Amino acid sequence: MSEEIRWVKTHCARNDHGGCGLLVGVKDNQIVQIKGDPDGYLNHGYTCYKGRVSADRLTHPDRLKYPLKRAGKRGEGKWQRISWEEALDETANNLLPIKEKYGAKAVGFGVGMPKGLEHFVLIRLANIFGSPNVIASQDVCHAPREVTGVHTCGFYPVADLQNPTNLILTWGSNPLATNEEGQIGSLVLENIKKGAKLIVVDPRRTELAARADLWLQLIPGTGPALALGFLNVIIEESLYDKEFVDNYTYGFSDLVEHVKQYTPEKVAEITSVPADLIRQAARMYAAAKPAALQWGNSVEHSVHVFDHTRALVCLMAITGNLEVPGGNVNAHDPKIMGLGEFVKAKLIPTKAKEMISAYHGIIPRLMTVAPAYFRKAVLEGVPYPVRGYYGMCTNPLVNWADSKVTYDAFMSLDFIAIAEIFMTPTAAMADIVFPVAHQYEMNDIGHYGIGHGMILARPKIVDPPEECWPDMKIMNELGKRVSPPELWHDDYEEFLEDVVKPAGLTYQEFVAKGYLKGPDRFRSYLEKGFRTPTGKVELKLSVAEKFKLKPLPEYSGPPEEKDPEYPLILMSAKTPNYLLSSYRWVEKLRQREPHPYVDIHPETANAYGIKDGDNVVIETKYGEIVQVARITDIVLPQVISAAIGWWYPEGDAATQYEWRKSNFNMLTSISKLGKEFGTPNLKNIPCRIRKQ
Repeated sequence: MSEEIRWVKTHCARNDHGGCGLLVGVKDNQIVQIKGDPDGYLNHGYTCYKGRVSADRLTHPDRLKYPLKRAGKRGEGKWQRISWEEALDETANNLLPIKEKYGAKAVGFGVGMPKGLEHFVLIRLANIFGSPNVIASQDVCHAPREVTGVHTCGFYPVADLQNPTNLILTWGSNPLATNEEGQIGSLVLENIKKGAKLIVVDPRRTELAARADLWLQLIPGTGPALALGFLNVIIEESLYDKEFVDNYTYGFSDLVEHVKQYTPEKVAEITSVPADLIRQAARMYAAAKPAALQWGNSVEHSVHVFDHTRALVCLMAITGNLEVPGGNVNAHDPKIMGLGEFVKAKLIPTKAKEMISAYHGIIPRLMTVAPAYFRKAVLEGVPYPVRGYYGMCTNPLVNWADSKVTYDAFMSLDFIAIAEIFMTPTAAMADIVFPVAHQYEMNDIGHYGIGHGMILARPKIVDPPEECWPDMKIMNELGKRVSPPELWHDDYEEFLEDVVKPAGLTYQEFVAKGYLKGPDRFRSYLEKGFRTPTGKVELKLSVAEKFKLKPLPEYSGPPEEKDPEYPLILMSAKTPNYLLSSYRWVEKLRQREPHPYVDIHPETANAYGIKDGDNVVIETKYGEIVQVARITDIVLPQVISAAIGWWYPEGDAATQYEWRKSNFNMLTSISKLGKEFGTPNLKNIPCRIRKQ
């Protein structure tokens, strides 16, 4: 006799950063329904379609269900089933000789967007193994905003959407389609219903832009100029918070002189946003007290990311919107284990000097290695050889800029191990593939370590397939084989207990609570100042010369040189149906978005003889791909917006699932990088199109 439906509270994960409180209905070890939890702290009952069908990720017939060892040449798609003991031993027996011959730093430990506690177990594994090289996509996601905030005002300024605000300025952020580290779109809509004004800065007319009081449709890649234009208006018209500026900022007089050159008229020529609209938006933002600036990770998609993020923090500061309820706040963690202790940072005290990226002079406090620098080390031995790679929650062959270089690097490595739920183009390049348990099949903690001042419970709901292990367990067992076993747990779930123990809780007691949030501490600068060298918000960086950084944000031209051979401007945008390159194999999601669509303005499509649904060749000087035309006026005539993350799970394993055909990163390059973070250009790339 089957059991009745049992409802379990949890939080969504591995769909963006997740965070939506969920009610999951379970019957006979199967998930039968998922809906939003009305008590969810971040979502108040909302959840997206992707979240509601997320259990389908667990039941696909082609899901990886046992460890695999490569049986043919690398990338041929030929595999041999092996046991867990063999898989772990094989991995250890390849990583340890690399360490012995080249040193521990010759192994890179790779991760994608942080998904849960396993992200920090991976950093722990690297640290205990002795490698300073955690390879992450943070150069284009999250870290530039976080680290720039730390250098400018001493913390990562998070939009406070929990408290009432008078205005929300979304800058390259579309929380109705994809959330930013738990900034769920429902909170934006709730604030609007309560009377908050909305300004949207976005090259595309999104659903959010259609709801906005003002929409500033800028040319992709010109965001730094627009932010400087806002600063110009607010300073020239004396709309800034004089008391805050006088008492709590450093370098204001230098900023005043510097931004005089960025008049609305000049910025209008650069961005295509009319000068009057720039003035109106800047005035609205300055007048609204408080106002929250919700910035998306698209601000991090060009070599000018440091200028962009610096200008936006300066904007928050001079308007008095830092550390106030409903503005941009310093989110304080609850009583939990600190990151340094969890990842055993003390075991590798020279990490900052020994990381691959240190050789390239990246900004201090960025503690992961940009993929561009990792591949340079693999292919050129600069600054030293790197020969091994362990990766999880990541698909570099598709997601890293300049996919051709990624392929060459992975082909040249001595050993690759990948932990995955499904065979991806990157997993297809591995020597060992570990099958993982996914969300709903393991106990986990969400939002640890991403600077939002909270952690979320993600209890196990159903059992995984017999031979699928949580990433945390895989690394705990591998760690015992490649490093001192006493630094690892007998049971990997002790990691969960470690995190919540300082709060006086067991993991199960934490699950009963659902989440832990740190204390709100507004305007703490009144007593303590800001955690910067000057004790103030550094509109002009006091350490600029020391670290060879720009003292003031600037706009130095488009991210890439204009080229008459490539007259159009290429950008990309995330889709609400997938997570970057994930889940193209989930049937309900694929039905919603069966093809990679490139958005083309009707005028442009007409000029090139392209009709809706045509196959279109998109070409840059770096490569070409094919996508399906979607004729729409949501983009400017000179701009096309292509799909990202595309590969074909139904394709041939021997060609790594046709990763070249429609993959946006065949069109990008790492030949030009932002100095501060190693960021490549992913927006404002000159391109051309033709009907296939």
